[in-house]
Amino acid sequence: MSAGEYDRYDRIRGVLAEADEPLTAREILALAGECDEIDSPHRVATVLGRWAERGEVEVIADRPYRYRLET
Repeated sequence: MSAGEYDRYDRIRGVLAEADEPLTAREILALAGECDEIDSPHRVATVLGRWAERGEVEVIADRPYRYRLET
């Protein structure tokens, strides 16, 4: 895993850790603030999809998809 990918996930993970409910990629992007590594909802969803494969993030298949940390 590259340092950039870990930085993106760490920033996104922080947003999800503070959330009281599952969030959409767009909501996560808005809460992540200014970050060159996270530039679109698509990028957020891509990062979270990779981490979901590892069992660290739950993807809630709804419209739109929502994400939360596995507990």
